[in-house]
Amino acid sequence: MENIINALPYFWEGLQLTLYIFVVAIIFGFAIGLIVALLRLAPSKILNWIAKVYVDAIRGTPFIVQLFFIYFGLNMLEFISLDRIAAGILTVAINAGAYYAEIIRAGIQSIDKGQTEAARSLGLNATQNMRYIILPQAFRRMLPAFTNQAIISLKDTSLLSVIGIAELTQQGQIASSTTFDYFSIWFAVGVIYFIVIYLLSLLADFTERKFVLR
Repeated sequence: MENIINALPYFWEGLQLTLYIFVVAIIFGFAIGLIVALLRLAPSKILNWIAKVYVDAIRGTPFIVQLFFIYFGLNMLEFISLDRIAAGILTVAINAGAYYAEIIRAGIQSIDKGQTEAARSLGLNATQNMRYIILPQAFRRMLPAFTNQAIISLKDTSLLSVIGIAELTQQGQIASSTTFDYFSIWFAVGVIYFIVIYLLSLLADFTERKFVLR
């Protein structure tokens, strides 16, 4: 117990960094996913192909490989210089973006085509139809899947410790290697992750009741 108490400041520091990376990456990941989803639905076959290759490549390779490619691989290029945190955020965002793209695409396609026809009859163009008619309805249907992917992305941040980012898992490694109290330290780290994910689930449940089930 004493080892856990002594490690709490380090856990708090790691948790703050974990949440920072998670929030920033999810915001960028959603933006990437929205753009890619719209490209997947665009009439251009070239844009469709580019978006599909991106989604298939990300979903078909392990997260850790993507992390190593972005941090070690891209940094070998003379015109790119990413620090650990930037590489971590970029990896989580790109990874989440591929899954968000498919969630958004499925959500948009689930809206009845009659909605588009009604929008045209009201004089709305394609952009206005997507912004004011399709996306608001699709968002409600996509929200549960968004939550699940967000939880997965939060768990993925624990893998960022392999490139030396001092997030929660890395702080757990430092504390356990210093005290040799592996049982207590890793139990505490697991409890912290559980609490954060549980709170995220509660927030998601509240949001779903407010926007989806009303």
